[in-house]
Amino acid sequence: MLVTLDTDLSSTDISTRRALTSLSLTVSKSKRIVVVTGAGISCSCGIPDFRSSDGLYALVKAKYPDAVMKGRDLFDAALFRDPTSTALFYTFMAELKTSIDLATPSPTHYFIKTLDTKGKLLRSYTQNIDGLEERTGLACSSSESVANTGKAKGKLKTKEVRNVQLHGDIHRVRCLMCAANFKCTSEYLEAFREGNPPDCPECKTRSEERIARSARALKVGTLRPSIVLYDEPHPLGDDIGTIQTADLAKKPDMLIIMGTSLKVHGIKKLVKEFARVVHDHKSGAGKVIFVNKTAPASDWDGIIDYHVAGETDAWTTKLIDDWKKSRPQDWEVQQTLCSETLGDKGFKVTKQPTAGKIKKGGKKRSPNAENIPPQSACTRPTTTSLPTPPLSPSKRKVQHEDTDCSPSKKRDTMPRSVMPGSERGMLFTKPMNRPVIEIVVDSCKAKKTRAALKAAPAALIPADENTATLTSLVVEA
Repeated sequence: MLVTLDTDLSSTDISTRRALTSLSLTVSKSKRIVVVTGAGISCSCGIPDFRSSDGLYALVKAKYPDAVMKGRDLFDAALFRDPTSTALFYTFMAELKTSIDLATPSPTHYFIKTLDTKGKLLRSYTQNIDGLEERTGLACSSSESVANTGKAKGKLKTKEVRNVQLHGDIHRVRCLMCAANFKCTSEYLEAFREGNPPDCPECKTRSEERIARSARALKVGTLRPSIVLYDEPHPLGDDIGTIQTADLAKKPDMLIIMGTSLKVHGIKKLVKEFARVVHDHKSGAGKVIFVNKTAPASDWDGIIDYHVAGETDAWTTKLIDDWKKSRPQDWEVQQTLCSETLGDKGFKVTKQPTAGKIKKGGKKRSPNAENIPPQSACTRPTTTSLPTPPLSPSKRKVQHEDTDCSPSKKRDTMPRSVMPGSERGMLFTKPMNRPVIEIVVDSCKAKKTRAALKAAPAALIPADENTATLTSLVVEA
């Protein structure tokens, strides 16, 4: 059953205020949160509306009066079929990027970053192309820090992506021919503003190299904004599919949807898949929260649990306040103070903020990293050099400086006593000068006596003849 909570009534209606506070506590206790956002979270960032009469589209349309296009047509891949509509698209994108460059992230953007800092954000998925999440410190799918190089060029480091841009990034451009990706510089922006796409530098370089070898020149592609239009595949579709599959396998326990009407087919499918996994969570407490001014359509009944009617900034601000009041231990930061600052008062060590479990082998992120003050000269830990441990016996190299301590040199310098050859004789072949004893036994006892001699021949010899040599056993018939 869908429960609707209006943020405007939280100040007057006690039941609504309690329900919103309880919902905030549920969010603060969650450990794997998936966030899906749309254009509604950027309305307060200073980006002008391009659908109104005085919006960006009306200004661009005045420059191209002969173009017959609607607002939705600006985001359809079919516009590249007509030169006029293509020029209008480039001009519109240049004006839109200029407005986005002047915008600042909203409290909702910083709320998503806070979830990531506290170790509660599993992943963020956005339909926006403004890239404001990256300004808060979230690594986006178009960020250069998550792009592979070398043989895996064009692929993403999926484990490092924190915000997946489902519709691309307006701050990047790509070639229509070779799909090379570049940052949108001011030079490219001015060319787009005039309706003329710039040439691809990689295609141009390859063509010039062939001309230098007296080979046939190659066709040079043109650049376009690296955003995904309707009826157009995503250039990073395989990587995004890998990320989504991995997130579904991790079984998130909460889904928060903000600032989107859920009318695009791709986003509807993504939300339904995550909602199913959240409701199947083993704890049984998984919730799906929809934050938007307008209510969801009737076909979302049974999928969305809560509809928070109102601005996303107002709800996220209240959620943070309730979180700090109900779970203050999550916001405590350990501080190291020096004796110069404290004097004789001592210092208090507080607890580190609790974070979600980090799987074995995964990369550990420092919780609440943005609240840790920079270390000053008095707070830096002093390092003391420790004595070098002795080497193991096998690695020790002993150097002998004189003959008194060197066994080999002492042996070489000692006088040797040489035995004359006549006295040495054949030490190992000549028998020793010992008396010979022959034992005579009866033939019937020969076998038994021979075995006894092998076992202990000395026992058969008299005590006064132990120095004799036993040479043979004579058997008497």
